[in-house]
Amino acid sequence: MADPLPRQGPLTPLPLDETLRGFACAIVPPMARFILRADDAARAAAGRGLGLELPSDPCRAATRDGRSALWLGPDEWLLLAAEADGPAVAAAIADSAAGTRHALFDVGHRQIGLALSGPLAADVLAQGCPLDLDPSAFPVGMCTRTLLAKTEIVLWRRDAERFHVEVARSFARYAGELIVLAARGAAAMAAAAGSR
Repeated sequence: MADPLPRQGPLTPLPLDETLRGFACAIVPPMARFILRADDAARAAAGRGLGLELPSDPCRAATRDGRSALWLGPDEWLLLAAEADGPAVAAAIADSAAGTRHALFDVGHRQIGLALSGPLAADVLAQGCPLDLDPSAFPVGMCTRTLLAKTEIVLWRRDAERFHVEVARSFARYAGELIVLAARGAAAMAAAAGSR
């Protein structure tokens, strides 16, 4: 059997100037990614296989021991784990959810992740995302499908100044270049405001 294709992103390191204080963006290392479609019984069983309780509250994420589950819809979750754990996660969920109504799809080759952090991260995202990213409206632990300009993303607020963005590989370069431009604009505005 041939070795599986390497899960590499299409982006070279994002060309952010070292002078951009208050913002960083990095490509997340390759990860195991699955879409789970499940009813309540299967959700609970799949959570046992993943090693964490899958969130039942809308637009919330749960994380434990390097594995995460993001609620995307009433019966849909995005599951993230270390790339090396992918086969074990799939096998454990198949075993624990056997006999329940569920479907598990490997989407590890479909998308990549970007990690945005720093006090300007929300401002950078706001230049292309229609959501209100104020912490009162989009608190820590919240996640949702949304847009970044013209591409669909999954946006997850990891903490007050740290976001995780999932984007389709075919739109990754577009999203990365948009983020770079937005970051330079946000940094220039912050610098101008600070010089007043």
